[in-house]
Amino acid sequence: MSALAPVLEGLFTERLMAKRASPATIRCYRDTFYLLVGFASARAGKPPSGLDMADIGPEVVVAFLDHLEHERSNSVATRNLRLAAVHSLFSYAALRCPEHAGMVARVLAIPRKRPDQRLVSFLTRAESQALLGAPDRSSWAGRRDYALLALALQAGLRVSELTGLTRGDLELSAGANVHCAGKGRRERRTPLTTGTVRVLRAWLAERPGPASAPLFPTRFGGRLSTDAVADLLAKHVSVAVRSCPSLGEKRVSPHTLRHTCAMELLQAGVDPTTIALWLGHASPRSTQPYLHADLATKERALALVAPIEVGTKRFRPPDPLLAFLKAL
Repeated sequence: MSALAPVLEGLFTERLMAKRASPATIRCYRDTFYLLVGFASARAGKPPSGLDMADIGPEVVVAFLDHLEHERSNSVATRNLRLAAVHSLFSYAALRCPEHAGMVARVLAIPRKRPDQRLVSFLTRAESQALLGAPDRSSWAGRRDYALLALALQAGLRVSELTGLTRGDLELSAGANVHCAGKGRRERRTPLTTGTVRVLRAWLAERPGPASAPLFPTRFGGRLSTDAVADLLAKHVSVAVRSCPSLGEKRVSPHTLRHTCAMELLQAGVDPTTIALWLGHASPRSTQPYLHADLATKERALALVAPIEVGTKRFRPPDPLLAFLKAL
């Protein structure tokens, strides 16, 4: 029997860190195995440090995935993300523990689940304006939140990119832009509008600091967490819904602001390939969901098509005898 602990440790030290996996990937793997080890420990009646590779066989992995969906209410996307981490562990274990080759093959054969393809959620121009008007700009926290929301809506940054920004990532002179490191260690610079530049200049002037300081700090000068951004957004949505009731019908997350930026660009006639570059997508195909969600683009396409002449006929019921014979 092979102990689980050294294999799991080797995955992080020899594979993930040696190959310079992104901090987001390491956090995702860490959370996955924290949940999996706890689940397998309770199931096997052993302490986590006493688990063997056999204690997380295919039956346990499938039960763990069901536990994520049905008891933790995780989405299919999250389930597939956890499964990808488990697959990485067993691919690594195939080299370290050849005696478990059969079990490894069965775990690697566990398929991803196909998620429902839902339309992306985004804010209209009126909803975005209501959201920007929600923070109380008479307070320091309100001015910070206003600057953060303005940048998120205009630049379309991921929440991890927003929280990772430093003061030095802003270039507010000629050719104003924001620099960020996105998924897959892909760096990009996104241009800023004059309105966003004014907001960010005022914010930087209010709280001077070194270039390495967080752009949107906590009250104590630390970096905001992604959960903190989600919480402050929920707080401001609850205020904005008073002036814009349609916001109450939407589930607004930090990623919704990113979708809103993409839809603004698309509706302005920007090419999908350029939108992919703007958002830091690995492939232009990632912009396809925005095309499906944009009803205005489809309506413009409809206006260019000549309507098909459809004739109408008066309904006449069939003869009762013929209808009886046809039904036999």
